[in-house]
Amino acid sequence: MTCIFCEIIRGSSKSHMLYEDEDHVAILDTRPITRGHSLVIPKAHHELITDMSPESVGEIFAIVPELARAVLRATGADAFNLGQNNGRAAQQVVPHVHVHIIPRYEGEKPEWKERQGARDSELAALAARIRECLA
Repeated sequence: MTCIFCEIIRGSSKSHMLYEDEDHVAILDTRPITRGHSLVIPKAHHELITDMSPESVGEIFAIVPELARAVLRATGADAFNLGQNNGRAAQQVVPHVHVHIIPRYEGEKPEWKERQGARDSELAALAARIRECLA
């Protein structure tokens, strides 16, 4: 079975890239819970966070604050949730470790609603804005 995140990392699948370093990427989720829903992904394929070394777990989470600040600035969100699911029973859809940054907006219930597909043009514009906020 192919891993969509490994394909994105190899460049063989399209994504809206927000950040990349030697060991990680961050992309917009194409089926966001809210506008700006982003994913931080290690380039090394690990299905579960328990498969990773403590150092690797620390490295992925070290990226989250800077990216979350950029997402908040770019979207105007008031807050955010972090999510990290491990295993099918925990609703992990893609079996490759990833951390969700889910923007939250005042006046909206912070529920885990059904995910909707986003238009490519909207994602491209938002990704560009988030990248500007990272700079």
